[in-house]
Formats: sequence, C-alpha cells, structure tokens
Amino acid sequence: MAFKKIEINELSFNPFEKIGKQWMLLTGGNKDNFNTMTASWGQLGVLWNKNVLTCYVRPTRYTYGYIEDNECYTVSFLGEEYRKALSFCGSHSGRDCDKAKETGLTPAEIDGCVTFAESELVLVCRKLYSYDLQESGFITDDGIPEKFFNGDAYHRAYISEIVGVYVKE
Repeated sequence: MAFKKIEINELSFNPFEKIGKQWMLLTGGNKDNFNTMTASWGQLGVLWNKNVLTCYVRPTRYTYGYIEDNECYTVSFLGEEYRKALSFCGSHSGRDCDKAKETGLTPAEIDGCVTFAESELVLVCRKLYSYDLQESGFITDDGIPEKFFNGDAYHRAYISEIVGVYVKE
C-alpha cells in the first residue's frame, strides 16, 4: 500500500470514536527493530502552538522501551476488518512473539518510522514532553486508581508533535 501525505487540517473525524472505539497502534523503533501495541487512550489538540497527540504507555509494556529510545513513533489507525489484529497486538507481548507475523500486518516505513501497510491513517509523532501519572495526582475520589491500576504500573504520558499525516492512497 502507498501512502499520501496530507495537511493536518484536512483531517475530519471524531477523536472519541477514532481513539476510544476504533483503537490505534503505537509503534516505536525502526524497520529493523520495532514493536507495536494497541492503545485506546489518548488526546489530540494544540499545545505550545503545535498540533499534538498525547498517548499513554505503561513502563511494563515492551513497546515502552522503543518509544523511550526513539525521537519519533507512529500512531496508526486501521479499518474494522483488522479488529482481531488490534486485539492481538493489545493482548500479546512482542517479547514473546512477532506481532506482524502473527497478525499478517505488513510493516512499512514512513519518515524513518514504522507503521503498517494496512493503515488507513498514520500520524508520525515527535516526542516533546513526557511525565509519569501518579496516584497522588488524582483530585477526585471516583475510583479511577483502583479501577485502572489496582497495583499495576502507572502510565507514562507522551505529548508529541504531529509532524506527518498520511492516508492510504
């Protein structure tokens, strides 16, 4: 599959649907050594006069090291026909298997970063800032720490500039 670069202002979608319901693949590394994971938490917006995406990755995830060690990563959105692949990539570790091989997804390179040929939309993101979520940061008492962490590691948030937007041709 070929991709066409577009301007970010050409995008038109509901981010709550795109991120929260359709899910996305976060992929770090390079064409020779990468890993991907499924995510359904994130934000899109403007910060510091830049178009940004914020994503969240637990330090226990294999993809975490790939995102930490590289300046850029991709956020890829695939069609509903890839729901099983997305589910697999969110429930299996790249430490134990080759996710691309197991799912049939085809790695592709864009701007020196890895995505997948089956993607409908790819955002190339350059990290600007990161911070770690902490239990002490919660200002409400509505059970979020117990529900979403319950002893698991808290996520690192990455605020990243969207430096490239690609759609399937």
